[in-house]
Amino acid sequence: MKYQINKGSKSFGANTLFENIQFEVRNNEKIAVIGTNGCGKTTLMKIIAGEEELSSGTIHKASDCRIGYLAQTTFTNETNSVQEELNTVFQDLFQIQKQLDKITEQLAVDHSEELLNQYANLQHTFEERGGYTIQSEIETVFTKFGFPIEDLNRPIGTFSGGQKTRIAFVKLLLSAPDILLLDEPTNHLDLQTIEWLEGYVKRYPKAIILVSHDRTFINNVADEIYEIEYGVMRRYVGNYDAYLKTKESDIERQKSAYARQQKEIERIEALIEKFRYKKNKAAFAQSKIKYLDRMEKIEDVNPEKKSFKAHFQARIKGGKRVLEVKDLAIGYDHVLATINLEIMQGERIGVIGPNGKGKSTFVKTLMGQVPKLGGEYMLGHQIEVGYFDQELAQFNSSNTVLEEVWNEFPELTRTEVRTALGCFLFQGDDVFKTIDCLSGGEKVRLSLVKLMLEQPNFLIMDEPTNHLDLIGKEALENSLMEYDGTMLFVSHDRYFIHKMATAILYIDENEATFYKMNYQDYLDRNKAAKEIKAETKKTEVAEKKPQRNINYLKEVTKLEKKIAQKEEEIEALRELRFDPEYYHDYRKMNELDNQIDDVNNEIENLMALWEEYSEYLN
Repeated sequence: MKYQINKGSKSFGANTLFENIQFEVRNNEKIAVIGTNGCGKTTLMKIIAGEEELSSGTIHKASDCRIGYLAQTTFTNETNSVQEELNTVFQDLFQIQKQLDKITEQLAVDHSEELLNQYANLQHTFEERGGYTIQSEIETVFTKFGFPIEDLNRPIGTFSGGQKTRIAFVKLLLSAPDILLLDEPTNHLDLQTIEWLEGYVKRYPKAIILVSHDRTFINNVADEIYEIEYGVMRRYVGNYDAYLKTKESDIERQKSAYARQQKEIERIEALIEKFRYKKNKAAFAQSKIKYLDRMEKIEDVNPEKKSFKAHFQARIKGGKRVLEVKDLAIGYDHVLATINLEIMQGERIGVIGPNGKGKSTFVKTLMGQVPKLGGEYMLGHQIEVGYFDQELAQFNSSNTVLEEVWNEFPELTRTEVRTALGCFLFQGDDVFKTIDCLSGGEKVRLSLVKLMLEQPNFLIMDEPTNHLDLIGKEALENSLMEYDGTMLFVSHDRYFIHKMATAILYIDENEATFYKMNYQDYLDRNKAAKEIKAETKKTEVAEKKPQRNINYLKEVTKLEKKIAQKEEEIEALRELRFDPEYYHDYRKMNELDNQIDDVNNEIENLMALWEEYSEYLN
């Protein structure tokens, strides 16, 4: 058992987040924690990370279990360079290095056995824990995550949100914790990076606990799910799809058990009522009363989760051709992409691609917020646009929720405004909250209220699912599936794209491609294209074989022998570090370290050649 919470409860004043929960990490599971916004997911992560304490309950953690936490806000000092931030992982090793340097100076005048043994022990620890390869390890991992080596010198604050997340992953990977905590790891990441992250999480050799609203991500990586609902935690084995099936089955089973128990209670209560006033049956009636008192009551199940129920409807139908885009050049100081497409009535276009390549710029250009750099676009006859912007949705105002909507739609009655707000869960005194006090998800819902009341026949939406929890996302999807108009939306939420898109616009480096197919067909097409490309490369390699007069089997065998010899050589050199002749003389020790580096480089070159020649043997 790596980690366990037993009968854990957490409260903030009168607000209880969860009570008597059981949570455990046994081996190297990939665990997803899900639930509505505010249910306590992030608080649970902070408790596991040691940043918060339980109100009651016990925690058991293996003594050698190291926990690493990737929070939504990871860096406390963003003026630090990446190098400085990554160096913090190895502070204990740098302390040993300082001790070694200090003893090296002392050894110039003091040759005592005690000092020599101290140096030898420290040096052994330093080497065993990779002290001599810290910088090369940092550079290797950092560049593997898609950064150029010179970015190590950039301040953390100069990177984008997605880049900061990747730097945080580099830091955690270098520290290699036994339990890796990830809080909303896909926030600010494009589809390509999210897919890379999935592969990383699945391959991570130790345990991972993640909080995410990305259903596809959870589905692809989790093998256990813990749900926090109404302060209760339940464990489900399997991914998100398995969780949905099991939960539905559990609800049906509990409803059935509840109905049977209620029927039994009614029967017993009827017996009690019948016999309680009869002298010779009073004892029987009393025994049944006690039986009911002792009975463990099954709670009624209300599967209707608290979600909004919007009804998006177009005021007028509009023309058949909704939008025509011809050679539209988008960008700011230079062209990011040139776009051609035609959108017809009822289509739902998903705009995807890497961050920074023009997705939001395209949407802003259509809305007139960014000037076009060339080409043209034209809306069809009687097309009325409704626009949702992920950034504008996070506005601040001293208006109340009621005022914000009523000011924009003064022709509506107070009752009509409150009814519309009620559809998006703004009920009772919630309508008198000021905008400044709303959460990110509440601001999104308020923007959707106004969008619904506009009744456009063409919805243009930029990241509409951001800030919504799982229930909110499902509610929005269900509402938009019934919408009778046309949609164009930017999203990184693959579950949302799968469900909504009837066509895909892919925007990448200086190009945009329009695919008249749904997202699954698009993925299948890309997969087939990659397989053809890989097969072509394999054929090209095969065709090169006869052109080179080399016996590849013989050369590979020779290289394997050389590599083995060099590996023996480097082990012998490393052993010299414990020879008094070397650890008494720091100059000789430096020369030895340089020799070790040279042999390491030789091995890397031999391995590269071995990999190249091995391709011709397949």
